[in-house]
Amino acid sequence: MFLPLHDRNPIKHIKFPYVTYGLIALNLLCFLLQSVQSENGFNATAASLGVIPIELLGTIPGNGVPEWWTLITYQFLHGDWLHVLSNMLFLWIFGDNVEDRMGHGRFIVFYLLCGTVAAIAHVMSEPGSPLPTIGASGAVAGVMGAYFVLYPRSRILALLPLFIFWQIIEVPAVLFLGLWFVLQLFSGVGTMLMATEGAPAGGIAFWAHVAGFLAGVILVYAFRRPERARVEWWDDSGPRSYRA
Repeated sequence: MFLPLHDRNPIKHIKFPYVTYGLIALNLLCFLLQSVQSENGFNATAASLGVIPIELLGTIPGNGVPEWWTLITYQFLHGDWLHVLSNMLFLWIFGDNVEDRMGHGRFIVFYLLCGTVAAIAHVMSEPGSPLPTIGASGAVAGVMGAYFVLYPRSRILALLPLFIFWQIIEVPAVLFLGLWFVLQLFSGVGTMLMATEGAPAGGIAFWAHVAGFLAGVILVYAFRRPERARVEWWDDSGPRSYRA
């Protein structure tokens, strides 16, 4: 699978994507606070603020935090550095342009709503699970879904693994994001098939990724600002600036 580096799509309608960068900073800060905890403290935080399907559905009593609130809090917790850094990389690449088209206020509501939809999808796919789900993946997937609709012709600079070598290539956003979604979808189906045979879950909420992406694809039509629909980054004069 491609590893994205950046996109060739400058923002045009806002001076600075401070919601996107603020979300990145908040996620990193939350993980730093998690990382200084003991293992027991780390697990307790995940159990208190993560989405636990059997608690959200009322199968067993909760742990003191209202279960509905965990639909928001789970989005700012992560399991390890790879987890948080990979999510923040995707948010950094795709978030600023989506924020540019929606505006700051709409974007934060859109982001949290996509994350909520993703969590609900995971709960419905694993209704009997007692394990907490944490991570911004569902919300970030929603941002990717919005980007898929808004900027299909944008170009994504990515690393492509070729055996022991890495090749830097440029691919259309519609291809990059489409392949990512198909991979999540097939992985989710594969996980379900394995579960029917008694195999243990893989620990990745693929259906949250799928639902978050689809939520982004649908909700972007309600959250985008029509007056910002004109995109000029591919005009004859070339892009005014690139983000590295």
